[in-house]
Amino acid sequence: MWKKPRNLDDCHNIADLRELSRRRLPGPFFHFLDGAAETEYTASRNTAAFNEINLIPRCLVDVSSVDTSTTVLGQDIEWPVICAPTGASRFFHAQGELAVARAAADAGTLYSLSVMSTYSLEEVAAVSAAPKMFQLYIFRDRDFTQALIERCKRADYRALCLTVDTAVPGNRERDLRTGLGVPPKFTLANIAGFTMHPGWLVGLASKGPLSMPNVADWTGSNNIVAHSKFFGEQLDPSVTWKDVREIIEVWGGPFALKGILSVDDARRAVDIGATAIIVSNHGGRQLDGSATSIEVLPDIVAAVGDQIEVILDGGIRRGTHVLKALACGAKACSIGRPYLYGLGAGGEAGVTKALHILRTEIVRAMTLSGCTDVEDLDESFVSSKHRLWSKSVA
Repeated sequence: MWKKPRNLDDCHNIADLRELSRRRLPGPFFHFLDGAAETEYTASRNTAAFNEINLIPRCLVDVSSVDTSTTVLGQDIEWPVICAPTGASRFFHAQGELAVARAAADAGTLYSLSVMSTYSLEEVAAVSAAPKMFQLYIFRDRDFTQALIERCKRADYRALCLTVDTAVPGNRERDLRTGLGVPPKFTLANIAGFTMHPGWLVGLASKGPLSMPNVADWTGSNNIVAHSKFFGEQLDPSVTWKDVREIIEVWGGPFALKGILSVDDARRAVDIGATAIIVSNHGGRQLDGSATSIEVLPDIVAAVGDQIEVILDGGIRRGTHVLKALACGAKACSIGRPYLYGLGAGGEAGVTKALHILRTEIVRAMTLSGCTDVEDLDESFVSSKHRLWSKSVA
């Protein structure tokens, strides 16, 4: 019988880290991490859809050495998984985004910092000299967006990631029940629940009140509730492709669009000069019932070819999931919940554990598949059932 993990040494996969994180975090914060929109159907399908693709291994190949390195958004990384932008990481551990940035650098990969981070973009830049990307939105106050871009340039962020699937916040019913909607509502009930996790409380107290410093100057407050309210009010449903083109020109460097699911949008991203698209449904946290990333990936790749880098985001829990995505045409994959489960389970050491697990699984899966270089993964490594999905839409 499976024994629930008591510490990081007991964690052998991402599911183990999730369980340990569930036990160590106050309920509202675990559900904020784990939950999604409405019925959470899309979130669960993101991972389940990988089961519809089967790997076809090659035998009698010299696999004594495998190469996992690649280049994404102009940055050389040691393996084809990058850390996605996730807001409010201090919800899960006092080290928050600082821990993730350091662990990603040690693991030889790219970290994308959220605009809603609980450490400032400058603080994160100071703890890691490794390449980093910054995620932003085009806000109603365009001066605020411009100011963030200028700060990123000064702090030497190498790329920008614009999230485009959040015209309004998703209907995240778990958060509404626990009081962590937008803005959050702290009640006696959920505050009392925090006291059941004294280790988490001590860590929180050691770093001062929770806040989102990237937006603090524009709210005149250091209060996280005010920051979250400001963010919700600043989401602009009128943003169009014209606005995105202007931001790309202002930035002048590698630029990714996150939240693309349709072939038409992928083609538009090419037309406006984006460097990459991140095929994503926001982890199922926005539109419940939307397509999964892996099922639309083949058609998008067929449509845009090598005109733009295609990164898959959503549902990755195993190294074999990464192989399947690369075989379906992705340049790399992006993960959010897996490293946050590690963060909640054990801070920086937990993030390191999550990345180590996935990287080890990727190397093992490549070896067992008879693939010596991630650049060699193509459709021939997956089953014919998958190939029926992909239509010639180029």
